Amino acid sequence: MASWHTLGRQKIERKRLTSRYADERVIVERAQVKQRIDRTSEAFFDKERLATRGPHPLNIVRKRLSGAPGARAAVVLIHGFGQNRYTWHLPSRSFANYLAANGMDVFNVDLRGHGLSRVKGAKTVNSIDEYVRQDLPAAVDAALRHSGKRQAFIIGHSLGGLVAYAGASAVEPSVAGIISIGSPYHFARGSKPLSALAQMSHQLLRFRGPLRDFVQTAPLPIGVIGTILRHGRRLSDSALYPLPIRAWHRNACEPHVIEEHLRLAFDQASLAEAIRLLEWSKDKRFGGDRHRYDVAFEALDVPLLVIAGSRDDLARPEGVKPAYEKSRSSDKTFVSFPLGHVDLIVGRDAHVMTWSTILRWITARS
Repeated sequence: MASWHTLGRQKIERKRLTSRYADERVIVERAQVKQRIDRTSEAFFDKERLATRGPHPLNIVRKRLSGAPGARAAVVLIHGFGQNRYTWHLPSRSFANYLAANGMDVFNVDLRGHGLSRVKGAKTVNSIDEYVRQDLPAAVDAALRHSGKRQAFIIGHSLGGLVAYAGASAVEPSVAGIISIGSPYHFARGSKPLSALAQMSHQLLRFRGPLRDFVQTAPLPIGVIGTILRHGRRLSDSALYPLPIRAWHRNACEPHVIEEHLRLAFDQASLAEAIRLLEWSKDKRFGGDRHRYDVAFEALDVPLLVIAGSRDDLARPEGVKPAYEKSRSSDKTFVSFPLGHVDLIVGRDAHVMTWSTILRWITARS
């Protein structure tokens, strides 16, 4: 077996099974791949690239362990703000592969405007509501249709967890459980820098005319930000880092893992999305006055696992835990780990903290 670092630089071995189907809006591509799970752990997986039906087709990558007799459960992965499906799957460390290797049927989603969904024509949104009302139901429907399961677990990171909270009530009979990772139910609670940003956004939205129009349509080049962070990574990893917010923390992730995350997972978003999150912070209410997603979520009685990072500067535990506290679920769990926002998924200790906790939780409920 090749060493950990050597294998990471090698081309992934692929055995092409078939390339295209008559209905390419359902299964676009199928292959068997040999990929890493974490460190020296690797396996063969059956991989399919799916596209949902409708005017805004979503790209979904499905993974199952090759040769496995059947899946324990279907799992839908929803990435966060400005990210894409690589949040869950890096060449050196893959939570998606970990779940698949442990018997899950995994559906890794590119929300519209992100990753291959954008390439296929699903434009960047001007409102988070489009993720909630259209993308999440489409992703869950695809997972059930292809897996043959009656229900699916939804796992969301950051904004992805909020999308799961907000959209679960519309597809409640199809939801086996909700798992959020670093998802700020009260966005700025516990963070003075984020509270200041929320106040600035409130003032910005008071303007009318061209400035407001710009706010509603301007893209945020998250990928460019990722490139800048890659080139300045030594500073961001050092004790001299000048900003009050870190996406990951020193020594929590290996340099090559962070480099992959910044290169692959940082994608694109809209300024309107960011403003919406900050508006919710001002309203002290998830979803704001307009939609009141909080009311529908808190009334749900589906299994709930809320995971926070005590070192997460972007979603402080004080802002994450209210989802657990206010939920009226009869089966709910809150866990906090000493990890940052990115560390929770791809940190060197994620597999013994976040990953294993989620696997045990799903297994007990499937």
